[in-house]
Amino acid sequence: MTDYIDRHGLRVAPLLAEFVETEVLPGLPLAADSWWASLAAVVADLTPDNKALLARRDELQLQLDEWNKAHADNFDAAEYKLFLENIGYLVAEGDDFSVGTENVDSEIATQAGPQLVVPTSNARFALNATNARWGSLYDALYGTDVISEEEGAARSGPYNPVRGERVIAFARDLLDSHFPLNSGTHKQATAYQVVDGGLQVQQGGDVSALTDPDQFVGYQGAAQHPSSILLAHHGLHVAIEIDREHPIGKTDAAGIKDLTMEAAVTTIQDFEDSVAAVDAEDKVAVYRNWLGLMKGNLTDTFDKGGQLQTRSLAQDKVYQAPDGSEIVMHGRSLLFCRNVGHLMSNPAILDADGGEIQEGIMDAMLSVLIAMHDLQGELAGGNSRTGSVYIVKPKMHGPDEVAFANALFNRVEDELGLARHTIKIGVMDEERRTTVNLKECIRQVQDRVVFINTGFLDRTGDEIHTSMLLGAMAPKAEIKAQPWIHAYEDWNVDIGLECGLPGKAQIGKGMWAMPDEMAAMLENKIAHPRAGANTAWVPSPNGATLHAIHYHQVNVFEVQDSLRARPRAPLEAILTVPLCDDVSRLSADDIQHELDNNVQGILGYVVRWVDKGVGCSKVPDINDVGLMEDRATLRISSQHISNWLQHGVCDEAQVKATFERMAAVVDAQNSGDPLYQSMAGNFDQSLAYQAALDLVFEGVSQPSGYTEPLLHGYRLKLKQANRS
Repeated sequence: MTDYIDRHGLRVAPLLAEFVETEVLPGLPLAADSWWASLAAVVADLTPDNKALLARRDELQLQLDEWNKAHADNFDAAEYKLFLENIGYLVAEGDDFSVGTENVDSEIATQAGPQLVVPTSNARFALNATNARWGSLYDALYGTDVISEEEGAARSGPYNPVRGERVIAFARDLLDSHFPLNSGTHKQATAYQVVDGGLQVQQGGDVSALTDPDQFVGYQGAAQHPSSILLAHHGLHVAIEIDREHPIGKTDAAGIKDLTMEAAVTTIQDFEDSVAAVDAEDKVAVYRNWLGLMKGNLTDTFDKGGQLQTRSLAQDKVYQAPDGSEIVMHGRSLLFCRNVGHLMSNPAILDADGGEIQEGIMDAMLSVLIAMHDLQGELAGGNSRTGSVYIVKPKMHGPDEVAFANALFNRVEDELGLARHTIKIGVMDEERRTTVNLKECIRQVQDRVVFINTGFLDRTGDEIHTSMLLGAMAPKAEIKAQPWIHAYEDWNVDIGLECGLPGKAQIGKGMWAMPDEMAAMLENKIAHPRAGANTAWVPSPNGATLHAIHYHQVNVFEVQDSLRARPRAPLEAILTVPLCDDVSRLSADDIQHELDNNVQGILGYVVRWVDKGVGCSKVPDINDVGLMEDRATLRISSQHISNWLQHGVCDEAQVKATFERMAAVVDAQNSGDPLYQSMAGNFDQSLAYQAALDLVFEGVSQPSGYTEPLLHGYRLKLKQANRS
């Protein structure tokens, strides 16, 4: 193709070549020619292994399909397990070991707290998430449903002092719960002072102090009139912000204007599920924002309420310690980046034969090259103070694929002149073959692993696809209550503890998908730290601030210690399949409701993905409740309908009729968008609508049930049509 340029036998999109050579490489000890030569060599050497692993996935799925079809009416759990062992799906477990990862930043090794996941393609979102290391508790409470709007506490309109009083009461209760005083309460405080290196709390004519004086870490401002008091509990910090001239502070007896919570201590900058990056233009946008984060100079200017605002990265916070020394608190969340998995290729670079190179290889070489700006010179330590690069690797199937990721990272380190294990890996436990072999997966990266996480959404999609021909799956709401998912969540923690992750790596849990339902999140998401997870995903900075409360309520590391003695979750439970116990019990209304819910979610997400290139957004469900949707949720819904079609729970005509009806619903939900292209009445011309249909009707043949191949194909087709 004439619009590519040659770089050591690779055919590179000019936009990407220019970005690498004029924006990334300057300031690094690597010449452009040698870097392209390295990429070409890595592509040539590792692509065959990558493709062989994908072929192995297909081979195993064929064997599973044949067995499942033959045993649809006579499933035997013991026979099934033996079959999985015989085909190499379930591998033998080796001796016990403990991970040896070194040079891990404290946010991963010793702090428990919320984790944000954000599309790196959106600079504003990427900045907001990175700056969510510290969050205003007052704002998070006032602006969400955590504080009820009953009895005059509405949150709309100008500042409502009734609501404000409830926010302040909530915050004082938090202080009293986790930073108690030896007499009185924070509600009675009239002033905070630092006297002889200790924190004194004035309560009218009385003076009190913290029950645990060591919780006082530092202060800003004058000792007698501090502007900020820094406290610590369970490894997280809370700052009491004081300003008697502030609109809130001047109404407060102690002058407190806010509590600032240490919240999203880590953030995953996502190149994968939450972005729509299908070509060089899209990939450069993602890489450029990652470069700005690693250099610390990313900014974004946007219109808010008719005024232009520019957002940049937060600076560190400097406090004076009780002994008079200076304390520097990191102002930003510690950043991972999530590379693309092993499956996809990308036309941004073609190999010597004219084929697209594997996107995971491209991501590894470029994301680490960019992160080298954080490892050297005056930029060093803006992200990692230990000289590490943190990469989350998704959608890996079993130990061999994890071993390939390790080999890839070894090679990247060698080509870029980095010490072994500079690159750390987060292993997403979101595919069934990884779950059942988790210990052996961790073994493959035992000296670079810093993260395992139960990605229950993709995991559910793989659960359906793996057993597609065994029988009809239960309705989606019932799948969540099946034995496999509870065993899976416990198993992940059990294996992580067995392999010695505490103190070296995170054991994480998945996303709260309802960003507007923060009261429910505050009530329910405490289950994650109680389960032994020292991090869990949240959908927004406000969500991170509120979820941080749970890590004050629960000492995760004590929970992990208590869980070490329990027996592992049973593998047999994980291997149960969430089949519908009796399809005949599902009424026609039950089936139609399930189809409506699935189809509406598919269309609501796909129309934004294909038409606008939006990889993650808050999509209203059939009841107009906003849900965070990405390719993982799409995988579940599309695979679920494919499964029901396969087993005759519904038929093609019913599904197509549902799609047509739900297209009108989704169009109405997007009626406020002047650029939105309606699907209803435009079915033959709407590429988004056609993509949604294909995801269902071609779902059985899609690799592992993934949605990426079809989405990428339709998005590329639309972009080409727009250019012509």
